[in-house]
Amino acid sequence: MNTKAAVKVLIPVVLGAAVFSAAVLADSYQYNNALQQKNGGAGGEAMNRTVPEFKNASVHDPSVIKAGDTFYVFGSHLAAAKTNDLVSWDLVATGVTAGNPLIPNVKEELKETLEWAQTNTLWAADVIQLADGRYYMYYNACKGDSPRSALGVAVADGIEGPYKDQGILLKSGMWGEPSEDGTVYDAKIHPNAVDPDVFFDKEGKLWMVYGSYSGGIFILKMDPATGKPLPGQGYGKKLLGGNHSRIEGPYIQYSPETDYYYLFLSYGGLDADGGYNIRTARSKAPDGPYVDAQGQDLIEAKADPALPLFDDRSVEPYGVKLMGSHLFPREEGAPGEGLANGYVSPGHNSTYYDDKTGKYFLIFHARFPDRGEHHEIRVHEMYMNAQGWPVAAPLRYAGDGAGNTGRLKKVTAQEASGTYQLVNHGKDISAEIKESAAIELTKGGRITGAASGTFKLEDGGRAELTLDGTVYHGVFVTGWDEAQQKEVLTFSALSEQGTAVWGVRSGR
Repeated sequence: MNTKAAVKVLIPVVLGAAVFSAAVLADSYQYNNALQQKNGGAGGEAMNRTVPEFKNASVHDPSVIKAGDTFYVFGSHLAAAKTNDLVSWDLVATGVTAGNPLIPNVKEELKETLEWAQTNTLWAADVIQLADGRYYMYYNACKGDSPRSALGVAVADGIEGPYKDQGILLKSGMWGEPSEDGTVYDAKIHPNAVDPDVFFDKEGKLWMVYGSYSGGIFILKMDPATGKPLPGQGYGKKLLGGNHSRIEGPYIQYSPETDYYYLFLSYGGLDADGGYNIRTARSKAPDGPYVDAQGQDLIEAKADPALPLFDDRSVEPYGVKLMGSHLFPREEGAPGEGLANGYVSPGHNSTYYDDKTGKYFLIFHARFPDRGEHHEIRVHEMYMNAQGWPVAAPLRYAGDGAGNTGRLKKVTAQEASGTYQLVNHGKDISAEIKESAAIELTKGGRITGAASGTFKLEDGGRAELTLDGTVYHGVFVTGWDEAQQKEVLTFSALSEQGTAVWGVRSGR
């Protein structure tokens, strides 16, 4: 069952994104036609392939939904983009202005929301299609320097709008006044009403998970007929966070492969120096409890009120960290210019599961080394490891036409042997960019170099790696390396402590 396709395709929202405008970059990577003939393949073989041609767009906090054959992402500042292949993106709309086709007279249409939040922009939106065939946009606005926010819903007959407001659903930040649950609002325990993700569970019940910083991440039962919360819930059930811990952008994806619900989150701050990183936890029920790979219940993930505001150290140990700031430097002699492959503060992700192909996609925004606050949409495939945890491919999705790219690749020890650039994402919330270092995988199953240990190959492209005494379970998969301009073998794996390692076959 695909709980996030036409019936819905979700996305989380991000806190503080109100600073950045969305714009499409006519940033197409055109590769030499000669590369389409023969490149060194993942296992050393040469093969014909279609060279990917990327067209990038800037939509902060991209929430994905598929309508027909087209994928859309909706994000902050009333921005949206679309694609047919998850590789080449076109801008649909951007800016909280009168000319935006999503909500043409947005300043008047959402006047109550903008006035309550004391702002002139909108934060991360989420769109879902309900049984009546219409599209429901969950918009939100926040003051920014406080959790004074409003979250509402607007409806359209077509996915590209125009959307008509149906009213505010939740408010937060009403200092000294009764909140949605009847008690006086307290930002340490009550949520910030932003970052909605509305989704159907495997039984067809509708939910909304939301929240950012402040009192944490909450979930509400929704009425599938109206798209509004069922009465009498207040702010709903708390899943994690509190005391202004820097956790936001919740997104929930059900996997029929594992029968788990995966709660994706962004820890840290979204800025280039904010240490944004993507994490996950899982549960057998949409409303939790959600636990990480160590078995820790994320309800315990909250800041220490005795420590200064935005205490990261208290929440750092919780959650499975899938990705953080990292860099695979360009190797000497590699074609092109710049720093090669890497992201800074990747986060506020959504996901898509294709029930026809069994593929999982991770959609997020990323900043880049030495490029300041500029951000773009990125898409990576995900795969389930032997323990039922998602691991993200180290290289961006390049489309199904790029040779074997994206396929789990059953390899022999001889095929897997060679030099790789290794990134260990760690468990920290930090502005540090984790830079890769060289390791060697030998035909005898040994690992030497910057990390030492062993590897063994398992069925279905899966593998177990031991690096410096820590065991990681993951996959070998081919990917398109933009720096080397060819398809290469990669691996992605997770430890039981919830840390990710990525390896990309070196050109040397």
